[in-house]
Amino acid sequence: MKKVAIYGQSYTISAEKEIKLLLTILNQHNIVVFFEKDFYDLLTKEHTLDKKYPTYTHFNDLSDSFDLFFTIGGDGTILRAITYIRNLNIPILGINTGRLGFLATVQKNQIDQAIKLILNEEYTIHERTLLEIQTNPKNEEFTELNFALNEITVARKNTTSMIGIKTFLNGEYLTNYWADGLIIATPTGSTGYSLSCQGPVVLPNSKSIIITPIAPHNLNARPMLISDETSIELEVSAREKDFLLTLDSRITTVNQDTKILIKRAPFTIKSVILKNQSYLKTLRSKLLWGEDTRNKAL
Repeated sequence: MKKVAIYGQSYTISAEKEIKLLLTILNQHNIVVFFEKDFYDLLTKEHTLDKKYPTYTHFNDLSDSFDLFFTIGGDGTILRAITYIRNLNIPILGINTGRLGFLATVQKNQIDQAIKLILNEEYTIHERTLLEIQTNPKNEEFTELNFALNEITVARKNTTSMIGIKTFLNGEYLTNYWADGLIIATPTGSTGYSLSCQGPVVLPNSKSIIITPIAPHNLNARPMLISDETSIELEVSAREKDFLLTLDSRITTVNQDTKILIKRAPFTIKSVILKNQSYLKTLRSKLLWGEDTRNKAL
């Protein structure tokens, strides 16, 4: 490991001690560190850094010469970080200073151990599927950043009324969901918004896409698992002329005459899984599976 990038929230510092520890270890091994510019400016303003570092502001400032991409924050920080990584194949590792941490799996007290495992190459890379969106007519908001790691969602706007979402799979009509909205999620996103709407938990390496209605009025509408080779087309009807369209944490307003085409993105995000980690351990820890006292002996 010779060169890494670091990204964090640019509006607050919640882990000053952890950032200093990470930098101390990286500097001890003569690893070149680049900071995202807004985050770097915040750290400089708060006198967190003891020397100057090079910065990046855009995807074009990075390249596949970077060995690793660190995020400081929660899962939302990783979702924003992928807009810098895109198809560069830079492995990403999240240091969790947030709350849940399905994606940001390194805890504050594990930083030293995590770096040692990385330097000893005691880790694996998991490839995470993303979804790509196209709209007709074209929406300029999602021309460049037209992908999502967790989910793509359509939802009602400025109304308490339901919206209708006609759904087609590979050109064939599936149904018209009458609901508050519809979530199209990746396996990674199965533990996010989709889960809170009764969607299934899906292992990250599953070749699938999850369709989860939000508060459906047709009560027999249930979450559905489909192949990730499926193309999905959505047509929205509503009393209001607009509806909301979100890609992870990015959101825009779309005219209801807009058709939405969703399919698997042509690239993946490389997630670092350390030797002492596994997705099943994360599930048990974060969702408190097995907390029944009858399982204590297992």
